[in-house]
Amino acid sequence: MPNPLEFGITIVDEEGKVERFLEKPTWGQVFSDTVNTGIYVMEPEVFDYVEADVPVDWSGDVFPQLMKEGKPVYGYVAEGYWEDVGTHESYVKAQADVLEGKVDVDIDGFEISPGVWVAEGAEVHPDAVLRGPLYIGDYAKVEAGAEIREHTVVGSNVVVKSGAFLHKAVVHDNVYVGPHSNLRGCVVGKNTDIMRAARIEDGAVIGDECLIGEESIVQGNVRVYPFKTIEAGAFVNTSVIWESRGQAHLFGARGVSGILNVEITPELAVRLAGAYATTLKKGSTVTTARDHSRGARALKRAVISALQASAIDVRDLENVPLPVARQQTARGSAGGIMIRTTPGVPDSVDIMFFDGQGADLSQGSQRKLDRVFARQEYRRAFPGEIGDLHFPASVFDSYTGSLLRNVDITGIAESGLKVVVDASNGSAGLVLPSLLGKLGVDSLTINPGLDESRPTETADMRRSGLVRLGEIVASSGAAFGVRFDPVGERLSLVDEKGRIIEDDRALLVMLDLIAAERRSGRVALPVTTTRIAEQVAAYHGTQVEWTTTSPDDLTRVGSEEGTIFGGDGRGGFIVPEFSSVYDGTAAFVRLIGLVARTQLTLSQIDARIPRAHVLKRDLATPWAVKGLVMRRVVEAAGDRFVDTTDGVRVVETDGRWVMVLPDPAEAVTHLWAEGPDDASAQALLDEWAAVVDSAGR
Repeated sequence: MPNPLEFGITIVDEEGKVERFLEKPTWGQVFSDTVNTGIYVMEPEVFDYVEADVPVDWSGDVFPQLMKEGKPVYGYVAEGYWEDVGTHESYVKAQADVLEGKVDVDIDGFEISPGVWVAEGAEVHPDAVLRGPLYIGDYAKVEAGAEIREHTVVGSNVVVKSGAFLHKAVVHDNVYVGPHSNLRGCVVGKNTDIMRAARIEDGAVIGDECLIGEESIVQGNVRVYPFKTIEAGAFVNTSVIWESRGQAHLFGARGVSGILNVEITPELAVRLAGAYATTLKKGSTVTTARDHSRGARALKRAVISALQASAIDVRDLENVPLPVARQQTARGSAGGIMIRTTPGVPDSVDIMFFDGQGADLSQGSQRKLDRVFARQEYRRAFPGEIGDLHFPASVFDSYTGSLLRNVDITGIAESGLKVVVDASNGSAGLVLPSLLGKLGVDSLTINPGLDESRPTETADMRRSGLVRLGEIVASSGAAFGVRFDPVGERLSLVDEKGRIIEDDRALLVMLDLIAAERRSGRVALPVTTTRIAEQVAAYHGTQVEWTTTSPDDLTRVGSEEGTIFGGDGRGGFIVPEFSSVYDGTAAFVRLIGLVARTQLTLSQIDARIPRAHVLKRDLATPWAVKGLVMRRVVEAAGDRFVDTTDGVRVVETDGRWVMVLPDPAEAVTHLWAEGPDDASAQALLDEWAAVVDSAGR
């Protein structure tokens, strides 16, 4: 060994007899570079030199005594490869030496290019970057855009997401490596989850079954012991041995969200449902529902079992649109649970909890559920108290009947309107047949069937779907076209010319139509909406009540007497006479009635509304400085008007405004700015982005 300080050094004669031996010398004591590897073959009488019940060291006690007595002690000088892997450095070095071919080892896999070994069943995307020598274990999955560099070992069933970077990293089995994460010279134990943009630096060791939160940093030479959680955005520069730096909140913007079978597992679903049941009285009824994905179906079964085992009766709606689940929950249930694929993220799911009105749980109810879940104080039913499970009949007829009784549909049957409806191969298509027939409108429905492989859609998929819808509307001479999201919660519009009405513009169109018809009342809009909405509302004698960006707040105002409309500018519309939550189908029925009675086209309505110039930007912000960022924003506002309805909105004297809002679930700060034109809004964004960036550095 070039550096023998960590070992026992020896000198042997030509016959192999040990002449000198010294355990762990200093450089001043080194007399040889031949070391004792600790592989021994001994005669039984050697144990005569080992005293009972007394700590005895072979190389420190026994061998020196044997040599002192002249006993035959021999050494074999091996010429093969040998490395003591008792330290992180030597363990990583041994992995690299195997990959470099310095060790005579049969690597179990196929050498698909020089030094790049891939085991059976592994799935490596052609657009992944592989720079060997490296090894990818059986049934691992490496996505496009991932980069794996030399001396990296990826274990069995490991998932490496797009944008991840691994160099000299040893990753054990069943690890999830999130998008844009960065692993260098580290070791990661089995069953650990490394979330988006996390960074693990050279010399760090992560134990088994840990969770490394998104955008967290584990510095070099830090040890994170097994079963620990590093919270999102944490900066860890000391070893985590006893404490668990856990996540502060269970709930995010869409309920409890995470990657299917990584963050959201059947075990977690059972515990969540048990905690939720514990917050309700025994014998209460909970309504359950799901979207058309396989993951949601599997998790819902786990949820139902946990609810029944906690003395809760379950009404299972199976696969229904999200608004139907909310409406049915409000019909006699103490609450509800809906499981759906996270919008735009096919490998993630949301577990959504409703109150007795079908709305999302309030902040207080979320905290109560959080506490029960954290303490794991779940209520369990006695055998005679196990809850019932039943499947209500005629759910869609009940929903559409209630909708048509509460929303004004006068003039539709006589109007002769023709509309094109895109169900997006989602659950909205389940309710349309009974609805369209009763409306008496001439309609063409496209993409009506369920597609399990597409439980959600990306922005590009949605855009291309709208373009296709526009082509059909224009060629068929329809009055307009609507496109539902896959769970029927949100709605997108296309005018009679086939042109897409952007979501923020569609909000103004709906606002103009409803305000013109009602001539009084209150409109609920989030503070990020263009102030042109105030002009439109005031022109027709209505007023805007500004809410936070939280759907809970919009729902609260939507349920109050005197509210005639609500929307979020992202395709979510509230029709208060029917429901206080987002409902794409209700918005569709309301829109048909409005167009039928006004005899105006959507393009005519759009043309009479001034153009808005609202721009948005997202900036990465470490969790540790989010509070500092907001303080700096308030300080920079000076004597300008500051609105703190949600985040901080700074209003200039000329009416331009910028809003800075920290994201509650991610290490991101959102900025919105509005001006008389895009250039002025852009300048305002640039100015305040610099304020946020300076505080974040």
